[in-house]
Amino acid sequence: MIEPHPSGGYILEELVVGMTAEKRVPITEERIQRFAEASDDFNPVHMDEAFASKTAYRGRIAHGLLSASFGSAVVGTILPGAGAIYLSQTLAFHKPVRIGDVVAARVTVSAIDEVSARVTLRCEGFVGDDLIMDGEAVVRVPRRRRPAKA
Repeated sequence: MIEPHPSGGYILEELVVGMTAEKRVPITEERIQRFAEASDDFNPVHMDEAFASKTAYRGRIAHGLLSASFGSAVVGTILPGAGAIYLSQTLAFHKPVRIGDVVAARVTVSAIDEVSARVTLRCEGFVGDDLIMDGEAVVRVPRRRRPAKA
């Protein structure tokens, strides 16, 4: 696992296939409420225990894109970090996430295209040892750092 770059982000020439970073985020009632407000997604399977208890999930589950957003946090703050711009993302959801779970969002560099300055990232989410989601992101990465402001 790598740490955030001291500058805030890795440039293209510093990236190597296999580099991996991870962020662990607890799922709380407050986080689900704030995500619902930000996304305007108030689906009762996320918000209403009485409703959700009658579904196949037998209780409330977190928004899938809430968990996916933690991968975005890894991309934007650790690997590659500041300056990375999302171009595309695929996602598959495998298991529900519930209040009290801790999601580990893991991002691994799987390919580097030096000509286009694009990097392909394997994105995975885990709760414990269970894979809850996975996919692939393509991001544009800076070729050089901006000079520090004087």
